[in-house]
Amino acid sequence: MEEKKQNHMTEKPAAVIFDMDGVLVDSNPFHLKKWQDFLTAHNVPFDPAELPSQIFGAHNDAAFSLFFGDKLTAEKRRELAEELEATFRKTFKAHAAPLPGLEELLKSLKASGIPMAVASSAMMKNVQFVVDSLGFHDYFPVCVSGDDVRHPKPDAEIYLKTADRLGVAPESCVAFEDSFVGIESAKAARMKCVAIASSFSFEDLQQQTQADLVIRSFSDINLARLRRLFS
Repeated sequence: MEEKKQNHMTEKPAAVIFDMDGVLVDSNPFHLKKWQDFLTAHNVPFDPAELPSQIFGAHNDAAFSLFFGDKLTAEKRRELAEELEATFRKTFKAHAAPLPGLEELLKSLKASGIPMAVASSAMMKNVQFVVDSLGFHDYFPVCVSGDDVRHPKPDAEIYLKTADRLGVAPESCVAFEDSFVGIESAKAARMKCVAIASSFSFEDLQQQTQADLVIRSFSDINLARLRRLFS
């Protein structure tokens, strides 16, 4: 494995890793709505203004602990997660489309032989659902989900595990993220991180995160600009 990692280090980025919600697809409005409906149905109070920062980029278990406390059994958490995410898949299916400019970047990376992966806090069922809906399996032979890690974002585990599965050194990778916890996770893994202003404002991401670059859309990025992150 070490020899394979060293070979990929010769030209950076050795791999590009994408978060899913808010990065591959504009799904966060649907996630926000599913949480609003879910919490209302369970008579759980919440602050609509605070909800985006509480759920975007986070694993469901963290949100369940926040809203329901720490006394939920593992079985109950699984039951609630399936209820929540089945609603998302049903409502989002007709709207699944890549963010503008994304597919052009993926084609460019693939043509240059740069491996890609998805690293998402979502359950694997959701990750496969989105990748299937977009027809992006050829771009993402490696997908790592919240089901695959013990320590969710902002911990580095998911990005370290994804780099290991790709056979590359984490510090030679670029991660695309849209959330504060996601950016923190990528930087904790020693990766370069490009933040896309799809879920939070360009100014907030620029001023309040350690992202190496903040973009408004995928139209603002290309392989040459990714390579300059390592200059």
